Amino acid sequence: MLFGFYILLMFRVARCADDQIFVTKTVGVGDDVTLTCTRQTSAYKTTTLFWIRLVGGNLPEFLGGTHSFDYDGVNKTPHIITKQQPGTFVLHINKAELNDTGLYYCMNVDRLNMALLKGTFLRIKGPKPDITAIIQDFPSDPVRPGDSVNLQCSVLSESKTCLEEPRVHWFRAGSDESHPSFIYAHGNSADECEKSHEARSPQKCVYSFSKNVSSSDAGTYYCAVATCGEILFGNGTKLDIEASVVSGCDLQRANTIIYLLCAALAISLVVTTFLIYCIKRKSCDCYNEK
Repeated sequence: MLFGFYILLMFRVARCADDQIFVTKTVGVGDDVTLTCTRQTSAYKTTTLFWIRLVGGNLPEFLGGTHSFDYDGVNKTPHIITKQQPGTFVLHINKAELNDTGLYYCMNVDRLNMALLKGTFLRIKGPKPDITAIIQDFPSDPVRPGDSVNLQCSVLSESKTCLEEPRVHWFRAGSDESHPSFIYAHGNSADECEKSHEARSPQKCVYSFSKNVSSSDAGTYYCAVATCGEILFGNGTKLDIEASVVSGCDLQRANTIIYLLCAALAISLVVTTFLIYCIKRKSCDCYNEK
């Protein structure tokens, strides 16, 4: 939503140039990227050119600027370079990373007027995740309030082509079909990993999540694995919390206690009534003797 807001803001404050171009470009992680913007020189007017980047959830990022006339200044960081070339203003990304994905704009500023010359949506495509399956185990025994429940998420992966370690998160969707809520995140390592000795067999890593449950914890639990710029979800584990059941023996014991309490209350009422009667009678005898 914030990303869309910035795009609308840019179009409101800027007038579109006649030769405005918007393109989409997809490259792989580690590739070098070069974006170009036309630079028109004029003997009568001097303008300023800027490269900016818009990424959802972040403020616009200034990457570099230059003048419309020939200028040998260079904006340089270890990762991004902006500089002039004949008739163009160039942005160069050295060894693109996943977080370089975003919307890149070349802007021409003439005093209080701003025009968007070229927009490029740059998508950085990472290696395919090595994960072949995500399996969630279901609790085998009935679950009651106060019980400790252990949910397991088994992640099967093949040979490593993605160097990024998977990050596992747990979400819960309530019984009322509400949106899933985040409840737990694992560290960078699994609880247990095992590798089969057979050729081309996947590696299995198990991530466990335990908690003492109450009646409000009922719902469907999902483990989500984030790796190589993608998020993969498990099939979900539905957790039903049974109501506490009172056994026949406990019910009989409770009834016996109630009967005894009622009997004790009746006896106390009889004794109290007798004592009141005796006190009144003694008072009357004393009055008659006078």
